[in-house]
Amino acid sequence: MSKFRILFVCLGNICRSPMAETIMRAKVAERGLSDSVVIDSAGIIGYHQGEPADSRMRSFAFQRGYHIEGVSRPITTDDFYNFDVIVGMDSSNVRDINKRQPADATARVALAAQYVSSEEDVPDPYYGGAAGFTLVIDMLEKICDAIIEREL
Repeated sequence: MSKFRILFVCLGNICRSPMAETIMRAKVAERGLSDSVVIDSAGIIGYHQGEPADSRMRSFAFQRGYHIEGVSRPITTDDFYNFDVIVGMDSSNVRDINKRQPADATARVALAAQYVSSEEDVPDPYYGGAAGFTLVIDMLEKICDAIIEREL
């Protein structure tokens, strides 16, 4: 059986997508599915390439029992062939992903909120306060549960 491969994408890969990656890893591990899933995250832009996740997101993640690992990287053409699904955090991310997607790409592109039957984007907490980070984590926990139910 081949592994299911999922890539989470936000603008800079320092808040939402690394949090989604971290939550998904934890939820997959809880279900004993770690060996059957490959999980990664990337950004639309490479401005933060090589940097860890935003310190505020890491702090809020830690308070909820998560440890964000890894560093920011931009999405690449290879990602469209190496992943089964690329999940954008908001409609703007999805538009940008679709613009970059090669015609023969094998990855599906999805809006994160689609997994929970919502039109609501996962908001970028970067310029907001504490409530924004908490909201994003709450939303991503629900979205990751739904992805597991639908995709795995």
